[in-house]
Amino acid sequence: MFAESDFLRLVEARQSDRAYDVSRPVEQEKLERILRAARLSPSACNAQPWKFVVVTDPELAAAVGKATAGLGMNKFARNAPVHILVVEESMNFTSFLGARIKDKYFPLIDIGIAAAHIVLAAESEGLGSCILGWFDEKEIKKLIGIPLGKRLLLDITIGYPVKEKRRKSRKPAEKVISYNHY
Repeated sequence: MFAESDFLRLVEARQSDRAYDVSRPVEQEKLERILRAARLSPSACNAQPWKFVVVTDPELAAAVGKATAGLGMNKFARNAPVHILVVEESMNFTSFLGARIKDKYFPLIDIGIAAAHIVLAAESEGLGSCILGWFDEKEIKKLIGIPLGKRLLLDITIGYPVKEKRRKSRKPAEKVISYNHY
């Protein structure tokens, strides 16, 4: 089905891209495949506690980018052609019950998994991405019409990257991996 190293090559290639080709729009077919990967990602008790709001309109994308580029952070977001906004939705009863019993808030875990699916799918389509949690939530909610009671957790920017791939810097495996004991 897949070569053993295909997935690892994809993971090794994926990076947080912070510059996009503004002259090159992202094709709808590619977005549909990325969103399919997001929808198919696993969640606790199949709760699927998310809604993905895809911003592709150039004027609206610029406004969302401006709201994401506050306080000197994420300036590149102003030029991102696509923003996938990840809104937390209610978990189902079994996920809620499990969260209470185990003292773990599963929607955040689930949304993290979905975000990973989004950025890996984007990479597989030849697109760059960056997961952002720093933005003016109130402003974006107002721009998009997200109800005030909902939490906007992430803005994932998508576009054709303009910079070369960087060498990844990660802690050595023996610092972050152990077998059979801490």
